[in-house]
Amino acid sequence: MAKDYYEILGVEKGATKDDIKKAFRKLAHQYHPDKNQGDDAKFKEVNEAYQTLSDDQKRAQYDQFGSGFQGGAGGFQGGQGFGGFDFSGFQNGQAGFDMGDIGDIFSEFFAGGAQGGGARTRRGRDISTEIHISFSESVFGIERKILLTKQAVCDTCTGSGAKPGTKMTECKTCNGKGQIRETKRSFLGTFSTTKICEECHGSGQVPHEKCATCHGMGVLRRQQEIEVRIPAGIHDGEMIRLTGMGEAVSHGQPGDLYIKINVGTHPMFRREGNDLHMDLNLKLTDALLGMTYDLETLDGKIEVKIPEGVSPNEILRVKGKGVPSGRGKRGDILIHVHIKLPHKLSRESKNLIEKLRKEGI
Repeated sequence: MAKDYYEILGVEKGATKDDIKKAFRKLAHQYHPDKNQGDDAKFKEVNEAYQTLSDDQKRAQYDQFGSGFQGGAGGFQGGQGFGGFDFSGFQNGQAGFDMGDIGDIFSEFFAGGAQGGGARTRRGRDISTEIHISFSESVFGIERKILLTKQAVCDTCTGSGAKPGTKMTECKTCNGKGQIRETKRSFLGTFSTTKICEECHGSGQVPHEKCATCHGMGVLRRQQEIEVRIPAGIHDGEMIRLTGMGEAVSHGQPGDLYIKINVGTHPMFRREGNDLHMDLNLKLTDALLGMTYDLETLDGKIEVKIPEGVSPNEILRVKGKGVPSGRGKRGDILIHVHIKLPHKLSRESKNLIEKLRKEGI
């Protein structure tokens, strides 16, 4: 049964790209396999839906052909035929035709020929990983280098599959076209389909001498160092997508890399939007008489003036020392004042407080 990508992401059919992106981030965070209650199958399903609906061309094709379209596969479901009918029961030799597998005919026709007969580009697998950063790094942003073991482009031949210094020759299988056109007869008529040439993987050329490192494939499994720029103000659990940094595929388009950002906690500050909140415990005398407090912000130490007679639960604001919000602006630090009352008083302290009481304070 075909999947409803809008239902999977929980959005309306007319949802904007921003709505789709927000829905994906929320569900990806919820179902990530590394979470205690994560669900690998759900995570893959959500990612598949997002890959289709976030791409204008794939989304238009999905909306046009409805339940027959499978965005993750780039075409229609094999064996479903028109309107969901299953043609797989028609076998070779019936009614004098070389029937073939009718389901395959329609699958190939729509996967390769529905858009002007062009063959579908091969695409590598999407992959995901996580990065742990400190609270301060999440506020100001940081660049990190990560080392991943994955299917990557061969450094020796830069993906061509040819031995360095040697030439590429025309593929004899497809005569340099990169595609092979096949014609099949059925009781419905003659159908022509176009497939990517398996010999040259759609490039139309093959190495005269194969690369010794990747054996002519152009890709191999190896370690690759990737530089990640984490933007200022990123939230805990947010996902970063690096297009083309997923698994590479021979003579095709690489997949994407999804990076989940885990932000550590801070001993003093807690974040709400672009503001940083903190608690400050004051002695009764400091609250009554006022004081200067040395506050260690994320930018360094500053002096904060506590006014005389500050009230319990009063909030003091330090402007421009919070989280960057874009265009050179930043949030604030909000200091929640708490006054500590002594549990025991000396006789002299009691006498002083009695005098204050008589003065009406």
